[in-house]
Amino acid sequence: MTTKITCAIVALAFSATTAIAETHSDCAPSKWGAEDTIGSANHVSTERTLDAAKLIKQGKSVPLGITIDAQTPAFAPRTLSLQVVQPNQQGGVKLEAFGYPGNYNDDILHTWVGIGSQLDGLGHLGEEGLYYNCLDEKEISVLTGLTKLGTHDVPPMVARAVIVDMAKHFGTDVMEAGQGFGSEDIKAAMEAQNLSFNAGDIMLFHTGWTQGMFEQDPTAWVSGEPGLTNEGADYVASLDPMAVGADTWGLEAVPAIEGDGTFYGHVILLKQNGIYILETMNTGPILDDGVNEFMFVLGQARIRGTVQAMINPVALY
Repeated sequence: MTTKITCAIVALAFSATTAIAETHSDCAPSKWGAEDTIGSANHVSTERTLDAAKLIKQGKSVPLGITIDAQTPAFAPRTLSLQVVQPNQQGGVKLEAFGYPGNYNDDILHTWVGIGSQLDGLGHLGEEGLYYNCLDEKEISVLTGLTKLGTHDVPPMVARAVIVDMAKHFGTDVMEAGQGFGSEDIKAAMEAQNLSFNAGDIMLFHTGWTQGMFEQDPTAWVSGEPGLTNEGADYVASLDPMAVGADTWGLEAVPAIEGDGTFYGHVILLKQNGIYILETMNTGPILDDGVNEFMFVLGQARIRGTVQAMINPVALY
């Protein structure tokens, strides 16, 4: 059976732990314009792509995504099931219509999209019935797919990316579940690691969580995680990134630190600022290679109306 996050964490995710709320009247149009639906993906540009390409020195390409299957731990009730079939070939029948005794395999995938490495689109988390750019849930949330904010509209994300090694900052290989970090820790880590950040870059945090826990203790891996505090999410948003991610399944600290809303960083980034979230980014191998900045390339599957996308971004350096 697929390992799932504990009921207690699910309850936390959907309970208010602080009085953080906006009213509909407080909603302000995005800085990208009142009609915008792609948020920080507006940062994609030819200039940014050319600048990122200058970071390719060794000619290496490294995947940031993890391999997933039916046993991959996931936020409940998400599951995945794969079947490989040989249509019309029962009993060893060959497909003579091909002009030769042909045979082939096809696959059928029954899955929630939010499993493993993923892109959280701007229609994922909202507040008070509203999503990014004041879009109302009654307008965009249709059973057959989002009518706006679908991840199919996100252009290929190409940018400079940096990895901020928070595990190194805290002097450990693997941070603890519920261990949060905010602006002061992020600033200190970046200064010590000689990292700069520009508007439109992609910021990834390394906590050691996936490298140290995913295979070793999958139940623990999905039952909590280290990550951003709400204040940390506000700070990162102020840097104007194209996307923010981590080597964890949900980006923020779980359980949340005292006074924080669980997964409220998602609301801060997605709803309030139109900034995409990259989850379960396998940053460890890149840091092990002595690299903390690289060209980031993502072209997600373009399934109309999806809230999230299964992804495998490539790090080029």
